Amino acid sequence: QVQLVESGGGLVQAGGSLRLSCAVSGSIFSINVMGWYRQAPGKQRELVAAIISGSTNYADSVKGRFTISRDNAKNTVYLQMNNLKPEDTAVYYCKADSLRSGYWGRGTQVTVSS
Repeated sequence: QVQLVESGGGLVQAGGSLRLSCAVSGSIFSINVMGWYRQAPGKQRELVAAIISGSTNYADSVKGRFTISRDNAKNTVYLQMNNLKPEDTAVYYCKADSLRSGYWGRGTQVTVSS
């Protein structure tokens, strides 16, 4: 089992920045992919960024603005979000994938005002 707890969401003006954190506990050794997803009202959940063995992938909509990183010593994954736009408003979820299962956090709300 893996447990994920997100933090760092909030209300920010367009052009501002936030850093989300995802604290990971449990069977950490089994994880091979960590990702951030988001879900806006009335929309499907979408992948924002993922980190796989040090390599990173981003959705086109956030490239150049968001950065995913991990601190293995702290068992934490971060999502640095810069130049935020109103369309970035969503609940952001952390996800961990092992070969057998996927685990989700409960999410953190990010609201960007125009």
